[in-house]
Amino acid sequence: MEPHNLGQIDTSPANLPEINELLSRWNPTDILAELLTHAQRPIVTTNFRPYESAILHLATDVKRDIPVVWCDTGYNTEATYQHAHEIIQRLKLNLHVFVPRQTRGYRDVTLGIPEVDSENHALFSKQVKLEPFARAMAAHDPDLWITNLRKGQTAHRDGLGILSYTQTGILKVAPFYHYTDGQLDQYLNDHLLPNEHNYYDPTKGPEHRECGIHN
Repeated sequence: MEPHNLGQIDTSPANLPEINELLSRWNPTDILAELLTHAQRPIVTTNFRPYESAILHLATDVKRDIPVVWCDTGYNTEATYQHAHEIIQRLKLNLHVFVPRQTRGYRDVTLGIPEVDSENHALFSKQVKLEPFARAMAAHDPDLWITNLRKGQTAHRDGLGILSYTQTGILKVAPFYHYTDGQLDQYLNDHLLPNEHNYYDPTKGPEHRECGIHN
């Protein structure tokens, strides 16, 4: 893996603990502005779950035309789709949508929605989330991936930090990593942004189970 040198911040993997300690004292806007200054192919991903409007507002405020990648499983609630439509229109997102290669109708007949401990769950997750996400990343080949991961969401995410690397070597930044729900509520209120809590992820089951794309 080649080191990423962003200005005066050397984000080589070995330096991430020190850099994350430094960035923990920065505000999210400054974190993202610094990283975007040096990124050539940044993206922000979203699934329009709760508090996603915050990261989308932050990213587009710093870089107006940043590509926004949405891997739509096809299983979102009506409320989530309405929320997505509102945010897409309001923030004028440069949206790139990736969907499963199989239709939901066909999958409902041949596979359904397997329980998380079913032998078919891995195939289901691959079809509706992992394969579309891999296709999106191959299409955009990002050198910076902006996410709304936060400490406390899952055990895996507790061990990451504001900056982390994927297994394939992509630098990932989570500007709101140390924010609580209360702090994000305040951010939404300050910017008059809507939120949406009626969200469903058919691949996760329990809320604190890792989704698979952030490994």
